[in-house]
Amino acid sequence: MKNESTGIVRQIIVGEIDTNCYLFISNNELVVIDPGDEAEKILKEIKEAKVKPKYIINTHYHFDHVLANKKIKEETGAQILIHENEKDFIDFDADRFLKEGDKISVGDNALNVINTPGHTKGGICLLGEDFIFTGDTLFKDGYGRTDLLGGPYGDLVKSLKRLSGLLKPGMVIYPGHGETFKI
Repeated sequence: MKNESTGIVRQIIVGEIDTNCYLFISNNELVVIDPGDEAEKILKEIKEAKVKPKYIINTHYHFDHVLANKKIKEETGAQILIHENEKDFIDFDADRFLKEGDKISVGDNALNVINTPGHTKGGICLLGEDFIFTGDTLFKDGYGRTDLLGGPYGDLVKSLKRLSGLLKPGMVIYPGHGETFKI
């Protein structure tokens, strides 16, 4: 568990390819980011947090980031959010389609939606004041694959260049796989 600004981040590693699911909690509001599998494990952590989820946010449509969406929504009533460019690739009902520049309010925090295509067309990062959830756009030792549907390498290069201008020294990076790290 880590404190970021006025929020708390809990990391839950789920699924067969060790996806990082995150609970972000601020002022008695909670969002679930990338519930990739093992819904019961995630629901147990939610119950322990004693805060009802407001949203389920997917950084992109790949199975390892969305498999537990349905069960968590059924159990909690949280709304599912994903970028509008993922619309044609999902097999679940999203409650809201995100776009570049949207702000997602979570307690005393705002998560700013940054569209970072490259791993997928509608890949996003969620930028907070001194932290960022990067999904499969950026990892500690690399970046997401671009050989899958909707993932042109040139788009990812542009997204990484753009991110380099947004990331500040000391900022905490919460990737979709692997270790959390600081800039």
